[in-house]
Amino acid sequence: MNRRSAKVTSNVYPLVSILVILAIWEGLCVFKVVPDFMLPSPGETVRAFLGDFDLLMGHLRVTLLETLAGTVCGVAIGFGTACLMDRWDWAYKAVYPLIVLTQTIPAVAIAPLLVLWFGYGMMPKVILIVLITFFPIVIGVLGGFRSVDQDALDLMRSMGASRWQIFRHLKFPHALPHFFSGLRITVAYAVVGAVLAEWLGGFAGLGVYMTRVKKSFAYDRMFAVIFLISIISLLLIWLVNVLQRRCMPWERVKEKEKA
Repeated sequence: MNRRSAKVTSNVYPLVSILVILAIWEGLCVFKVVPDFMLPSPGETVRAFLGDFDLLMGHLRVTLLETLAGTVCGVAIGFGTACLMDRWDWAYKAVYPLIVLTQTIPAVAIAPLLVLWFGYGMMPKVILIVLITFFPIVIGVLGGFRSVDQDALDLMRSMGASRWQIFRHLKFPHALPHFFSGLRITVAYAVVGAVLAEWLGGFAGLGVYMTRVKKSFAYDRMFAVIFLISIISLLLIWLVNVLQRRCMPWERVKEKEKA
């Protein structure tokens, strides 16, 4: 009962914070602290969302497809790269600086080049999402591999365990928490990366929709898209948490023991 009450209480705090922010926002609009054309009220934002609901859902499907494709590719490349760098020290020394270097290039700088090279289709969006998302996976998984208990590693080696057995029974389970931590960051970045790529060039997607409504100064619709992107990101993070609980049942056992 205490555990359930603590869980309910932990969910109340962010809800109260959101309500306070909405109340302040509504107050700024009601008392004309900020002009309506610059800051639409929450009510106007909701009406804009409902008014363009069908159109938004059509653009959302395109963005989610790009996000899914880019995230799957980014996670696969990131996980494979981390395994290679953990397996061979020369690969770590050769590849790690290049990985860090890719993160020093601003996405807004490389996105127009990708559009120029690959056109206005899905390919440049997926490539940009891969460039944005694989870094947290590489760093997280590699950190998990490198932080394995040395005594446990020596014990398995002394018992004649193969590299695959060590990976399967020791390194992989130990790296899972790090992997899911990186995956939570990845899914949030993926949606933003897709919208950014669409903003700079494309035929459909939330970024394209935002570009069009921006040119018509329909800021209520702009805010509607911003909130939609935030909701989608939160849902994806929630799905990652659910997937983590399913893939790591031993964590639930530990939580029950602590309770």
